[in-house]
Amino acid sequence: MTGTAVARYDGAPVVGIDVGGTFTDFAAAFPGGRLVFHKEPSEPRDPSVAVERGLAALLKEQPLLGGRPIRIVHGTTIAVNALLQGNVADIALIVSQGMRDVLEIGRMRLPSAFDFRMAKQRVLVSRDKVFEIGCRMSTHGRIIANATDDEIDELCALIEASGVEAVAIALLNSYVDASLERSLAERIAAQLPRLLITQSSKVWPEIREFERTVAACVNAQVHPLMQSYLETLEGRIQRLGVDALLQISGSSGGTFSVESAKDRPLETLLSGPASGTTAASRLAKAAGLNSVITFDMGGTSADIAMMTNGEVELTTGAYVGDVPLMMPLVEVSSIGAGGGSIVSVDAEGVIKVGPESAGADPGPVAYALGGSRPTITDCYVVLGFIDPDRFLGGRMKLNKTAAAAALSEIAASLGLESAEQAAWAAITVATARMSTALFTRMALKGHPPSAQILMPFGGAGPTHAVMLAQEAGLRGVAVPPAAATFCALGAAMADVRRDFVRSLGKVRVSQMATRLWKNWAALEEEARTWIQAEGLPIRSHGFAYAADMRYSGQSHNLVVAVPEEIRRAESIPGLAAAFHSAHAAIYDFRESDDDVEIVTQRLSVLGETPDVSFPKVAPGASVAKGSGARTVFYDNAYLEADIFSRRVFGAGTTAVGPAVIEDDDLTVWIPPSWGVRVDDRGILMIERSSSDAS
Repeated sequence: MTGTAVARYDGAPVVGIDVGGTFTDFAAAFPGGRLVFHKEPSEPRDPSVAVERGLAALLKEQPLLGGRPIRIVHGTTIAVNALLQGNVADIALIVSQGMRDVLEIGRMRLPSAFDFRMAKQRVLVSRDKVFEIGCRMSTHGRIIANATDDEIDELCALIEASGVEAVAIALLNSYVDASLERSLAERIAAQLPRLLITQSSKVWPEIREFERTVAACVNAQVHPLMQSYLETLEGRIQRLGVDALLQISGSSGGTFSVESAKDRPLETLLSGPASGTTAASRLAKAAGLNSVITFDMGGTSADIAMMTNGEVELTTGAYVGDVPLMMPLVEVSSIGAGGGSIVSVDAEGVIKVGPESAGADPGPVAYALGGSRPTITDCYVVLGFIDPDRFLGGRMKLNKTAAAAALSEIAASLGLESAEQAAWAAITVATARMSTALFTRMALKGHPPSAQILMPFGGAGPTHAVMLAQEAGLRGVAVPPAAATFCALGAAMADVRRDFVRSLGKVRVSQMATRLWKNWAALEEEARTWIQAEGLPIRSHGFAYAADMRYSGQSHNLVVAVPEEIRRAESIPGLAAAFHSAHAAIYDFRESDDDVEIVTQRLSVLGETPDVSFPKVAPGASVAKGSGARTVFYDNAYLEADIFSRRVFGAGTTAVGPAVIEDDDLTVWIPPSWGVRVDDRGILMIERSSSDAS
């Protein structure tokens, strides 16, 4: 894209899109700060259908979007869902001679040290489709062996006979120098030009052969699916007649061009959850909230991420199911059920919530779309948290009678008297599961529960958040504006980002001298080249530095952020001191006299896109004016809860529970002994009332 074309989209309206299992969310941000939101039922068979429908609805409702350039930033769970469900492309893997069992051997660890009946970790590529080739590189980047033309001919014949859609190449030591993998890919492409080829050194050139091979295989497996989806999506957007620049959200909280997403679909795996944390980080910083835990509860799952001083925590050791991913991504942990999780009773008469989900099709029983098994959403309806006549602002009427009938069957199996009691039992179980998982994450990170603010979003997050905060002993809850479409808003807010890496093996920091800084300078140049080629409206860009370090003799590394002043001063003692401080913060001790080793250097390039911010809200009445009351079943008792419209809450407005706050696309349940106050950015700050404070 030319510079003139890029300038055309600078300052243009931006539409963030998040494709979820139940709904596809849209957030449109206009110059001047106006935000508009929309929800569209998802289309699991072809998610781009819901995207097209939602964009068409926005164009109709917002004429200012039509006839002018706009940016579209799209987050999706298509790749991760395909990986988790096994609906991925059939691929072949090419490795150096003698390395055929790299996936089978893995890390030589049992899934559990206490249960010898557990099955082995699944292998991404069957052994009959792993092909060896005479290409090998030394640990210092010297080519030891290269394939002959006859070997390439034989390899291409085997690949063609296997009928695979894509190929992953992962040669030994290719993280040191990508030239051998690149040459092999070019030689294969010359004979099989339509084959999609992934090079491990191009996807993620980091030391650790097994994890690097896994990254290449996953990228190859989702490559045909994502390429097809993105091409279909581009076609649907073009048919709408809109002048749009399409960007894709990434797993580390940033965005990139659609061409980068087609080339490296691996980086989109967790783009949806990452987008929500991006918006949460922006809001937490603006509101001065330091210790925040995001709580994204959608239709199929509930996920959390932790922030310190407004910065989202990243990890290089995440898993998607049982598949390890070592590239940087937002550390999101699944802690429980979603609104579509099915409630059941097992053979022993114990109530269960999930892991099955009704999803968007057929959906909860109350949706009246064919679902017959009750879900958490059905529980909300039967308990009175959700008004069946006001769901999605009244666009979608819910069938409370059908939901109650389905839950009555659960009640009969449990020996309970009513559907309400069964619904409360399911909510209690789901909340206890979430609280236990949340406690585990907080303990691992050293976060005291009493200091944490829970920031809920997603369709069900605000409904369930205060119950979870109460169970987990958290300080309070901060419900953001537009919580139901928060991931879409985060996509619209995100800057351009990509991560780069250079592995060193194992070197003492004291022996690195100037080599360390030359490596970072080379990564900076690589990052500049990439960001210029993206062709996106970026106003400025900067770099963030990090290094994987450890004490000599340790087997695991710490990812240590390297402050800019250390990088600028090229201070080796400063780098070592940063590691000592990071180690002490986590393990409460340091070994200042021990040798410090550096294994990997990291660099992130951050391109600032046109600003999308949270507009401030006007002051409101000191006490919210309710629109009525309704009966709610809570803690096995019937209560009269005040009903409030979200629109009556201006800055400074307060209310106390039991209460229900309703908006077009979400419901907030406030139990007794909790109260709410609105800040100047429209955040519903919910805390225990003074008489109930612990």
